[in-house]
Parts: sequence; C-alpha cells; structure tokens
Amino acid sequence: MILEVVDELEHMSDGAPIVVEGLKDVEALKRMGIKRNVVSLGKGLTVFAFCEKLALGSGSAVILTDWDRKGGKLARMLKDALEANGVKANLDLRARLVILAKKDIKDIESLPKYVRRLGEMANRP
Repeated sequence: MILEVVDELEHMSDGAPIVVEGLKDVEALKRMGIKRNVVSLGKGLTVFAFCEKLALGSGSAVILTDWDRKGGKLARMLKDALEANGVKANLDLRARLVILAKKDIKDIESLPKYVRRLGEMANRP
C-alpha cells in the first residue's frame, strides 16, 4: 500500500509540486523515483513567503511533511498559507503515509529504507 502512495506521488508530481521540509527529504523521494517537481521549504523564506512564490507557478500542491509534531504543525501552516494564496493544498497522501508507517518511521527521509525493508520481508520464504 505504501508503494501505491509512492506511485501516486510520482504521478501527481507531473502537475503539482510536492512540498517537503528539507533537502534530505528531496533526496529520499529521488531515491524512490520521484524526481520531478519536489520542492523543499528549506531556510530563508517564511512559510507564507514560500507559499506566495509557489502560487505564482501552480494552482495545486501536495504537502508531504514529516509526521512528527513539528511536521504536523508545518503541514497545517502550509495548507493555510497555500489556500490563502489560491493554491489547492493536498494533504491526502501525507495522511495515508502517516496511517501506513506511523508505528515504524516518522519522517520522509526514512521512507526509502523502510520500503526496502518491507520488500525484503515480503520476499522471505
């Protein structure tokens, strides 16, 4: 089911930016095959300024922050700021990842290793 979410992210990245917290998250998604349109909030801009800039080039965005307390708070801030700038914010895929992986990992950068481990477990006799 996690691979289905990854496939949906890849498909959605064709038309909407995927917003992550940092560069390690960008690299993690690249390792999973999601190479287009992944943007890092990074440092230097406020959340609102980041969302204003993003709104200039897109009418929708996927929010994919970590599922720790900080990531949850950031996801809500991003959603509010994006929608204030007329951008439709998608939190659905993040919510599905939280449900599927919350007990085992808490961040995007751990996702590739987690998926690999699940694949190894599935292939054991």
